[in-house]
Amino acid sequence: MSPLDAGKPNEPLRAWHTLTAGDTARDLGSDLDQGLSEDEAARRIERDGPNEIRERGRRSMVAMALAQFHDFMILVLVVAAIVSGVIGEASDSVVIVAIVLLNAAIGFVQDYRAERAMAALKRLSALKATVVRDGQARTIAATQIAQGDIVLLEAGNAVPADLRLVEAPELRISEAALTGEAVPIDKQTAPLAEAALALADRSNMAFNGTIATYGRARGLVVATGMATQLGGIAGMLEAVPQMQTPLQQRLAAFGRQLALAILAVCAVVFATGLWRGEPALLMLLTASSLAVAAIPEALPAVVTVMLALAARTMAAHNAVVRRLPAVETLGSVSFICTDKTGTLTLNEMQVVEAYVAGLHCSVAKLDGTKEPARTLFAALALCNDAERGARDEFLGDPTEVALSRAAARAGFDKAALECTMPRLMELPFDSERKRMTTFHRDLGRVVALTKGAPEIVLDRCGATMSDGGAAASDARDVAEAMARSGLRVLAVACRVWDELPQDKNPDDIERDLTLIGLVGLIDPPRPEAKRAVAQCRAAGVTVVMITGDHPVTARAIAADLGIFDTSDTIVTGRELTLLSDEDLAARVEHIRVYARVDPAQKIRIVTALQRRGRSVAMTGDGVNDAPALAQANIGVAMGKSGTDVAREASSLVLLDDNFATIVAAVAEGRHIFDNIRKFVSYILTCNAAEILTIFLAPLFGLPVPLLPIQILWINLVTDGLPGLALAAEPPEANLMQRPPHPPRESIFARGMWQHIVWVGLAMAAIALFTQAYALRFTPAHWQTMVFTVLTLGQMGNVLAIRSDRQTLFQQGLFSNLPLLVAMLLTCGLQLAIVYMPLLNPIFRTAPLTLSELTLCLLLSALVFAIIEIEKYVRRRVEGRRRA
Repeated sequence: MSPLDAGKPNEPLRAWHTLTAGDTARDLGSDLDQGLSEDEAARRIERDGPNEIRERGRRSMVAMALAQFHDFMILVLVVAAIVSGVIGEASDSVVIVAIVLLNAAIGFVQDYRAERAMAALKRLSALKATVVRDGQARTIAATQIAQGDIVLLEAGNAVPADLRLVEAPELRISEAALTGEAVPIDKQTAPLAEAALALADRSNMAFNGTIATYGRARGLVVATGMATQLGGIAGMLEAVPQMQTPLQQRLAAFGRQLALAILAVCAVVFATGLWRGEPALLMLLTASSLAVAAIPEALPAVVTVMLALAARTMAAHNAVVRRLPAVETLGSVSFICTDKTGTLTLNEMQVVEAYVAGLHCSVAKLDGTKEPARTLFAALALCNDAERGARDEFLGDPTEVALSRAAARAGFDKAALECTMPRLMELPFDSERKRMTTFHRDLGRVVALTKGAPEIVLDRCGATMSDGGAAASDARDVAEAMARSGLRVLAVACRVWDELPQDKNPDDIERDLTLIGLVGLIDPPRPEAKRAVAQCRAAGVTVVMITGDHPVTARAIAADLGIFDTSDTIVTGRELTLLSDEDLAARVEHIRVYARVDPAQKIRIVTALQRRGRSVAMTGDGVNDAPALAQANIGVAMGKSGTDVAREASSLVLLDDNFATIVAAVAEGRHIFDNIRKFVSYILTCNAAEILTIFLAPLFGLPVPLLPIQILWINLVTDGLPGLALAAEPPEANLMQRPPHPPRESIFARGMWQHIVWVGLAMAAIALFTQAYALRFTPAHWQTMVFTVLTLGQMGNVLAIRSDRQTLFQQGLFSNLPLLVAMLLTCGLQLAIVYMPLLNPIFRTAPLTLSELTLCLLLSALVFAIIEIEKYVRRRVEGRRRA
């Protein structure tokens, strides 16, 4: 067997970074100079499959459309539409069918969007690649790369597979999409000792889907297709189950319970009527009408309208909702797992501290007109490869851009400085030396300017520049203190030469330096993030930082924002690997910062919180975030910096990548859940009143109080207009000063079902009193009076139900104008069918006298009064509990 036949199938979990390039080639049966032969490459592609991200079989559009009718509440509405048609109420039937089709269309759009996440991931892979086969470089389709191929990379190339780097001169790769690391990573070729390193620390590897931003490379393909790190993410994304939102679960359970209750009540009403001797046809129509009236067919439409209005409000605040039911889920969020870079921070490195001449201070306090600050700023501008763009902004490596900005703010422009100090030579930065040096002509001399890691540069310094010239000093303690505070520290030094050195060996040139100073850089927190984190704490929402950055930096930012304090825990990806699922579940609610984590670990964190009964929002922008975004109850993708993969896997997209926008979205989610509860409470209270009135009347020896058409009218007018207007109810004042509602909490929790029952009984009692009184004193108009009291009483109900605590007078009658208009319109329509001769025979009504109408209005107002009394009692009880 030839060496080229020794290749092994893709092994995605193998620690290739611990092997030398030669050992890797031998293990894979490849040759570092010649690469694979064409025949061997073809054999391996046949064995492993093409180098591409495989998608699972997609559902057809017909299957997605039919799936929208599996919901129990939808099936109940379909039955209601059929019953309405049978009993001759075609208008009701048309309305219900329209509602069902609207909800099906919305669900179809959501499912179709979800199917696109894998396609977006697939688009990330490179289309073409340069490989070495039979000793010759050639360009091929990236799908035809085989394990063991030698791949050549240049700046700007997408990495087409997972590579063990063989050559990497000055190579930097942007891995932000895969690891979350904002700054391009410097690569090298030496083997690494530790097998369990995070992806961001595997400096001798290049991963599929990342981008070479600087330098060039030669790499050995160790994994292709689904065996790459990108393929692993695709596999995790496929494995995430489709979950219903809490609202969908609540409505499904509500639909099942309601259908059974309605069937039981209607059967009793029908049987009781027959027992009393009522005509069978009349009782069948009454029971059928009652069934249709009891089903809140407006519920799906009102919920959809409420969610759509909330989505529009969020869009105005830079949050685009991709899956409508997710709006309500935001209200139950108890943990927000957020990335650091760009979400909590500005995603813009800035120089914030400096150390010169023994002075450690904010860089803003340095006087650039005096030495050695003048030399420091000049060095930051000159020893720098960042350039100004067409719009006068700086372009280049984020660190160098930050240094250029700091120099420019102090009045030091690179182009102006190079007119008198032109660059003569450069020793570029590389990951082994960890420093960069440029040489400049200055008044007949040559000045070498060096910047780099403090632990490297300080070892090469023999003196420190001070006000009086060069003096020995040790800045190590300052550098370590700056690093402990989360800053990225660079040392800046210089050396004066009589002429340009002929020896280009960096070790000989970059020594006997004079330290100019130290600078500390950080991606600072967003100004509004600290306030947003405080809002979360007040609202009972815990913020957790999950970042690919170093633990020290993560801790510093988290502490500054109020996420982390001394009692909290920080866990690295390496430590997380050692925790079992049980141990993680036991600790997960007390961990506030995770650093250096990989994609699988993000899913573990989200799943552990969900197992503890928490509702989790997860933010992310990279490919590595997509599985966790899909797993979370709410996936929040970044609109500015995010990848298509992350956006397609998410429920919410932030257009401004701002953490404060998430907090605003959570508030809107709570607001919409409150309004949905108010609508459900209102509609079921009204329906309960109708059912109990018809059910109890025969038991008190009274005739059936309402005709089928009157039942359907109450249902259509009172459920529709005022119910829809509740969608415009403004948020209550204490919205973000209370804990989130548990995701598994029933929609009837916190006293709602008791309220529905007792107010429904009270309204029924008022209606039955009206019936008994009218039968005795005004028998000609008794049915019209009962009909009017029930209709107008529900208007008092909708006014009082706007808040669980505040009175209508505290809220203000005009704080919800659409509701006021809907209520007045409903009252006007009711009066029209009572007093218009054309409508009297249709609805079997008769004009009421002034005294009869006044009595109806007073009895209807009792409903409003008893609910306000209920709120007063509740406030008193809660006040005593707090006391």
